[in-house]
Amino acid sequence: MISVDNLTVEFGAKPLFKDVSFVINDRDRIALVGKNGAGKSTMLKILCGLQKPTSGQVSVPNDVTVGYLPQVMRISDDTTVIEEARKAFANITEFQDKLAALETEMAKRTDYESDSYNQLVAEYTEIQERYMMLGGGNYEAEMERTLVGLGFERTDFDRPTSEFSGGWRMRIELAKILLRKPDVLLLDEPTNHLDIESIQWLEQYLQNFAKAVVLVSHDRAFINNVTDRTIEITCGHIEDYKVKYDQYLVLRKERREQQLRAYENQQKEIADTKAFIERFRYQATKAVQVQQRIRQLEKIVPIEVDEVDNKVMHLKFPPCLRSGDYPIICENLRKDYGSHTVFSDVTFTIKRGEKVAFVGKNGEGKSTLVKCIMGEIPFTGKLKIGHNVQIGYFVQNQAQLLDEDITIYDTIDRVATGDMRLKINDLLGAFMFGGETSEKKVKVLSGGERSRLAMIKLLLEPVNLLILDEPTNHLDIPSKEVLKDAIKAFDGTAIIVSHDREFLDGLVSKVYEFKGGKVREHLGGIYDYLCAHNAETVNEALTETQSSPRISATEESVSAGKQNYEERKAQQKKVRKAQRLVDESEKKIASMEKRVAELDKLFMNAENASNMELVTEYTDLKRSLDEENDRWMTLSENLEKLQKAVG
Repeated sequence: MISVDNLTVEFGAKPLFKDVSFVINDRDRIALVGKNGAGKSTMLKILCGLQKPTSGQVSVPNDVTVGYLPQVMRISDDTTVIEEARKAFANITEFQDKLAALETEMAKRTDYESDSYNQLVAEYTEIQERYMMLGGGNYEAEMERTLVGLGFERTDFDRPTSEFSGGWRMRIELAKILLRKPDVLLLDEPTNHLDIESIQWLEQYLQNFAKAVVLVSHDRAFINNVTDRTIEITCGHIEDYKVKYDQYLVLRKERREQQLRAYENQQKEIADTKAFIERFRYQATKAVQVQQRIRQLEKIVPIEVDEVDNKVMHLKFPPCLRSGDYPIICENLRKDYGSHTVFSDVTFTIKRGEKVAFVGKNGEGKSTLVKCIMGEIPFTGKLKIGHNVQIGYFVQNQAQLLDEDITIYDTIDRVATGDMRLKINDLLGAFMFGGETSEKKVKVLSGGERSRLAMIKLLLEPVNLLILDEPTNHLDIPSKEVLKDAIKAFDGTAIIVSHDREFLDGLVSKVYEFKGGKVREHLGGIYDYLCAHNAETVNEALTETQSSPRISATEESVSAGKQNYEERKAQQKKVRKAQRLVDESEKKIASMEKRVAELDKLFMNAENASNMELVTEYTDLKRSLDEENDRWMTLSENLEKLQKAVG
């Protein structure tokens, strides 16, 4: 479908990648991987024609359509959600207009036997067939299914898109791309703005309905569930693995070990050859051998070892002024949008030095409350910001606010003040923007790099209240760990809006749950919160029909809570397995009982009474049924014991 031949891209002295070739076939499910800045997003832009390579070519047949979702998108629309989604079917509406015009013309005509009328009918039939092939008969229903799958409520359909956050508007763009049903889908971090239900829906859609898919994602589970081929960009070239991501990691490790052995052997050979040359360079009797060794040395092609990103991002927030004892006090806070109440009766106090999490499904008001705290939107009730509080705010679309036409260095240079101006290079180096990289323009950065750059801007001001709205969206796993360690060591207060359980674990001591227009306080860490809800994930806890009572925990009980949670989780796994075995047994029994009843009816006919095949089947079936009933009894008793143990 798409052929890439000898592709080379250069941004500086060193090519981003060189002489890259591969083919994207129909039904391919490709994960494009590599370290941050390796060129993944650039490759997607080249594949969809938005960027030109330095050399080489990308061949896309004329009849092949490509859909591209970038990490960062400037969205400007002034329609409703459903009207914006309907734009995906612009070609269908054109066909509708053509069909209506042809129907009008045919209704006027009476020369049914003429050639021109027959041509008119043939044209109408052809357009109608194409219209139906494009889904013209049910595109409204398909549009609704896609929007609901991506998390929209039907009541959202007629709301203006301007009322939605950047993340929700990205969902609308994703819906439009999926509804167009392109032959090749290019998705750059598609899960960044999705909750777990929407991610699962997208997984199923890509597995069952998409044609060819090429995606970039830091969500390991998502990649494993969707893709079956992995293309790695490394050392300026690609390695193509026809396996899932997890298997690719194993094969890559094996390949790198082989490369290291080959590299070490080559280095030993080079060292031995150089030693021979130096030893016998000036001995006339060895002149021929020395020249042979020199020629051998010149012919050696250096073995490259795949890059492993071992650079560590050392992150430390600058010292901050001491704030008042209570940086945030809310009393009976309420926010309405027209007749829709986002939340009401919100009352809580955040103490100085606390690290707290805001959790809740999209649209439940987490970011809205943050905007209230920041004074960006009006509200009713009381919200008091404590004495001497200085807020540092990292919002989901922070990376979109960067000036794309200046360099990384200039981006920081423009906001740095005082002594910090002397430390810009050190700060950029700590965020993996050292050396020549700092001279790159923002426009060529990947989503992850832009997020890191936006985080640097946040660090340049000494603050004592951090508000981080989905800070890990564009960060890889090592970067998440470094950020987490920095927040742990932060002297001030922190509010983290996130669903990332691993990131929140050991970081927060209080969880605020946004659900059903209410905000409930849960004392203790994220594992205490999950344990109280009898859930394995944050999203599972949020989908409970009833809210659990508040819990409290000391620092000592946090680790105990986590241990109890893990034990409970293992026990629940046993219960689910036992339940599955009971269900399977019941299905077998039902099937066998149905067949026994059928045979009983057959035996009512005298002719079948002497049919030995039926008699044998009946005897064997009754014996198997008795055995399965005994097995069901044992399985049921085991299940009952496990359920009692769980409580």
